[in-house]
Amino acid sequence: MTHRLAWLRRLWSSTTGRFGLIIVLTVGAVALVSVFWLPFDPRQVDISARWLGPSWPHLMGTDGSGRDILSLIMAGARTTVWVALGAGVIATIIGILLAALGALTARWMRESIAVLVDILIAFPVLIIAMMISAVAGGSLWVVILSVGIGFGVNVARVTRPELRRVLHSDFVVAGRASGLTSWQNLWRHLFPNVAPVFIVQLSWGMAVAVLAEAGLSFLGFGAPVTEPSWGVLLSELQAYITVHPVSVIWPGLAITLTVLGLNLLGDALREATDPTLSRRRSEAEAHVPEVVA
Repeated sequence: MTHRLAWLRRLWSSTTGRFGLIIVLTVGAVALVSVFWLPFDPRQVDISARWLGPSWPHLMGTDGSGRDILSLIMAGARTTVWVALGAGVIATIIGILLAALGALTARWMRESIAVLVDILIAFPVLIIAMMISAVAGGSLWVVILSVGIGFGVNVARVTRPELRRVLHSDFVVAGRASGLTSWQNLWRHLFPNVAPVFIVQLSWGMAVAVLAEAGLSFLGFGAPVTEPSWGVLLSELQAYITVHPVSVIWPGLAITLTVLGLNLLGDALREATDPTLSRRRSEAEAHVPEVVA
């Protein structure tokens, strides 16, 4: 058990990992709390309380309709977590499937998968989402599917060569000689050794999912206006940025911190789950010559 939790200790000992983990857990906790409790109803309009500054009981102030911005931010965290997790699950399924087919199957299948990935990766994720939204209408499912498919292809492109490299390692050859099938080798030996690369790509995809949801909602292609969303809130407040600049800070800060936390957590997880990086860093620091004043 101690050995299995060693990566968690390495993650917490890293400053970036600690910061990223705190940010991500905070956003998740806010989203969970908002399911059961909010300071005010985020849809409640109170014209008499329009554009109040940060004060009690409106800690982040109110918008042009008198809605409590803190409640809107907390409710929007649910949308953010839902989009990030949904896109992450879809990207994981597609990425693992394409990478496995592109690394473990016959040559004609591998080459076909490589060509398919090259074709799909040429289409930007946001353009795909806007095209689907124009046909099917704006919704969170469009954002989740578009980002999930787009970054699933990215995950496959990066993971496939790593799988091919590990496929020729001694322990994989030994596993094959002991009677393990290709799929057993895949789950027992290959995936654990490409996990650091996969984690970074997945965290990056989830961060981009947050940005994509905010950007598409800002442009009117994402969440509907009736759905609490940081992008929708930012779109509504940016028209008054010269008059009430403080109100725009909160949704922008929430998006920025969430994306930053996901990226930092992904980098720290890669280092924590790949002991060779820590070993190389320790060896490099041990060989750094001392500077004599």
